Amino acid sequence: MPLLAALVFVIQLCFAYHALKTGRPYWWLFVIMAFPVMGCILYYFIEVFPTSTESRRAAKAMRALSKALNPDRTLNERMADLEACGSVENRIALARTCIANRKFYEAAMLYRSCMTGIYENDPDIRFGLANALELTSVHEEAVKIASRLRETHPNFRPNDVRLVLAKAFEGAGRLDEALAEFKVLADTYPGEEGRWRYGAILKRTGKRTEANDVFQTMLRRAERMPPHYRDAQGEWLSLARENLQA
Repeated sequence: MPLLAALVFVIQLCFAYHALKTGRPYWWLFVIMAFPVMGCILYYFIEVFPTSTESRRAAKAMRALSKALNPDRTLNERMADLEACGSVENRIALARTCIANRKFYEAAMLYRSCMTGIYENDPDIRFGLANALELTSVHEEAVKIASRLRETHPNFRPNDVRLVLAKAFEGAGRLDEALAEFKVLADTYPGEEGRWRYGAILKRTGKRTEANDVFQTMLRRAERMPPHYRDAQGEWLSLARENLQA
């Protein structure tokens, strides 16, 4: 028993130190020290767990489970909203939900229907249409819309517009133009997608050594990043490993 009591006391001290070091309210010290077991448990689940990697993973798992049990719930809600009111705002909301549900052709139709009157040159709608067209493999029209959008609204989501344009160039077989865009995205696009796509097109155009350098850089950078970053970028990091092993 004395050993168990000593162990509990050490755990209390660790929790108290964490509370002081991270700037938690001082009353947590009283809770932790006055209630040896329950105080530590309360502190962990109220102050530590919500910001932990485990919490983010749990939340992600719950969202995935909810979507699996009722995959069309949000889509049905957006369709009901549009039936009740056919506003541009409701059409845009439904188009975005269609993209999330991989209904790209329907999304393109919805975005196109919005481009009338005062919304004809709306950058958000034009971007949505270009993205939907690229996803439906209508590459040349996507290039035309994204290029025009970048000319008229250079400050509108520049990295996202560049990504859509680069993918559309690649899909259209205009590889030199795609390579130039992806080279910029490798250093400017948040996360690892831009770097992976740059490495992938280098490999596609026969520049295997340069492509491997990009993939290796991705993996080295990820090792220095916190775990939640590696979790979020797992898809692109896995693709980089696969390409290096191929």
